[in-house]
Amino acid sequence: MPVSETHGVAAVADPPVIASVGGDAPLTRGGIAWSVFEGARNPYVVLITIYVFMPYVSSTMVGDPVRGQQIISSWSQYAGWIVMATAPFLGASIDKLGRRKGWLALVVMTMVPAIFAMWWGKPDGSGLSVTAIMALSLLIGVLFSYSEVLHNSLLVRAAGLESAHKASGLALALGNLGSVSALIFCAWAFALPGHVAWSFVPAKPLFGLDIVMHEHERIVAPIAAVMFAIGAIPLFLFTPDAPHSQVPALKAFSSGASELWRMIKAMKGYREAAIYLASRMFYYDGMTALLIYFGIYSAGVMKWGALELLMLGIILSVLAVIGGFVGRWLDAGVGPKRAVQIEIGMALAGIIALLGMTPEKILYLWSYDPTTHARLWEGMFGTWPEVVYILIGFSNAIFVTAQYASSRTLLTRLTPPEQTGTFFGVYALSGTATVWLGSFLVNLGTQVFKTQQGGFAAIALLLLVGFVGLLFVKGGDRRVV
Repeated sequence: MPVSETHGVAAVADPPVIASVGGDAPLTRGGIAWSVFEGARNPYVVLITIYVFMPYVSSTMVGDPVRGQQIISSWSQYAGWIVMATAPFLGASIDKLGRRKGWLALVVMTMVPAIFAMWWGKPDGSGLSVTAIMALSLLIGVLFSYSEVLHNSLLVRAAGLESAHKASGLALALGNLGSVSALIFCAWAFALPGHVAWSFVPAKPLFGLDIVMHEHERIVAPIAAVMFAIGAIPLFLFTPDAPHSQVPALKAFSSGASELWRMIKAMKGYREAAIYLASRMFYYDGMTALLIYFGIYSAGVMKWGALELLMLGIILSVLAVIGGFVGRWLDAGVGPKRAVQIEIGMALAGIIALLGMTPEKILYLWSYDPTTHARLWEGMFGTWPEVVYILIGFSNAIFVTAQYASSRTLLTRLTPPEQTGTFFGVYALSGTATVWLGSFLVNLGTQVFKTQQGGFAAIALLLLVGFVGLLFVKGGDRRVV
């Protein structure tokens, strides 16, 4: 479940992409290379941020899931502040900077060794400390956002206007495929050995990894780094760059700031779009936080280890594809505004349901004693609390994914066609203006209530504010043919 959107912050740099996609031109080699880059970058989010490495840091390196959630959310908040303060200006300035593959190469060459270095976050304290790991995650998180800006700004040059939508769709597909493939490989090669007697699973973890030293969890860092490094190569070889610019960097950023201000001023007179974009800032950040902290929450509350989290990631990543279809059906059936409200409502219900789940409790009301109840089946997820928990995660995956699609559709219904590019620029800006807020609230809730549930419950506030804001938006209804 990638956290990013293909037309993220970089829509500020290339707003005509959204306004002009269409046609049926075949993808060029440069367009395919552009898509492969995203497919190689997204496994970092799934392997490191959501399902494996950060849950390991929280539960094992920190040793206390509650304190671990607090530490991770605190550092994520700092990264969000930096992204909020810088990424929009980079996006707005990028066309004036000219060539960007050099900047992107610098970002990639910094990210790859930083991701790889997380391997040395050892459980016995002999390697990198928790603080060092968090500092690396902050650096990578900021650079990840910059890579989105730079990468997305190359879309039109890579694929052309007539096949930009194909490259965008292929990038999303490859991102999901790369993430699921990485999860499956890690489960097969490192987590399943020793737990199952299947003939196609190695008897021991590959490469002689030491389970006691949690190397089967730490290995995801080198895997994510190598996938990114290899997958980035085609873009630098085959994707066309922007022409050289003679504009100095400081002047480019100054002009970018002016461009951002002009875009914001363009919102005057478009009340419905302005209310919508303000509402989206909150529910989008809530949806993102729901994804980011789901693995950490599951590890602490449900007491799941690497194997369970890998399998959970595989299941939810595959089933999340359904969300794209659900978003399309809801858009057509009830209109995009109602669709987004339904999607927010379902995600909100999912959070409330998760708060009432433990290995000994189902949805607040039903107690469950694993020692007196027979397992539903042998192996993973064999108790009723685990099954219900996964079904809730399934629902969240579908409706969070659907929200990304419906949100874009809703904006096109609230803005004049001739200004779609400008409004999508502000749309991208609204996606970064509060990028820190979800982590801030998770950190605050965890500190105040001294529980993971307290931190996770805070996410519901963001969704609720976004939902209420949409009640004041007029328009965005189902089109009558």
